[in-house]
Amino acid sequence: MLPKLEPIIKEHANGGKGHLIIEPILSPKEMGDKCRLYAHVIIPKGCSMGVHQHKGDGECYYILSGRGLYTDDDKTYEMGPGDAAFCESGHFHGIENIGDEDLVIMGLIIYK
Repeated sequence: MLPKLEPIIKEHANGGKGHLIIEPILSPKEMGDKCRLYAHVIIPKGCSMGVHQHKGDGECYYILSGRGLYTDDDKTYEMGPGDAAFCESGHFHGIENIGDEDLVIMGLIIYK
């Protein structure tokens, strides 16, 4: 069994609103040179992960609960539980909580 890692509270992540709570699942030791992040992420009501570009890696968001407005380059989509999105290297993405409860996602950043 893996040890529980300390949560990270990130204010205005990538220029977003409010804060995020990032609960890492794997440490750099387990991820090695394959991944940069594997985490359970809580985006409280009214908060967001600002739109940002990936370079040399890609990121998947998988929605566990709540409602989010996902930005994929110049398009936006509403997402809910069971939805997933992937941002390729060289592209932009972000997500905003648009619901009345926490938006809870799994985030995975893999090197490309």
